[in-house]
Amino acid sequence: MRVVVQRCKEAQVTVDGEVTGAIRAGLMLLVGVTHGDTEKDAAYLADKVAGLRIFEDEAGKMNHSVTDTNGAILSVSQFTLYGDCRKGRRPNFMAAAAPDEAKRLYDYFNEQLRQSGLQVETGVFGAMMDVSLVNWGPVTLLLDSRP
Repeated sequence: MRVVVQRCKEAQVTVDGEVTGAIRAGLMLLVGVTHGDTEKDAAYLADKVAGLRIFEDEAGKMNHSVTDTNGAILSVSQFTLYGDCRKGRRPNFMAAAAPDEAKRLYDYFNEQLRQSGLQVETGVFGAMMDVSLVNWGPVTLLLDSRP
């Protein structure tokens, strides 16, 4: 499982002209699931995201998490995180999990974040979405549940 984490001042996702999720300061997440991922992978990454210290303290050091700052999460499913571009010019998405399994683990991941006390907004799984954000810093990290 992979998660692209972007610290943001605000973010939103729109589907067919309707806002399905929007947050102020917090984290915008792009979430991808691959074959063999389990609830253990999703729980590991949810815990990592909730505790990731990428917000500044009074001294300007990254010492606070989204939980510490009462920030919110905008979580967007993104199978293209498992696109393989090493061969040819068109990405191969064979490493992305089947939609049913990916949705199950994506939903589980979001529920784990909610259980940690975070407000979690989402896009619509499998839909064509317009995602916008103001990346704060910018700070962008890639987390993976596998070594």
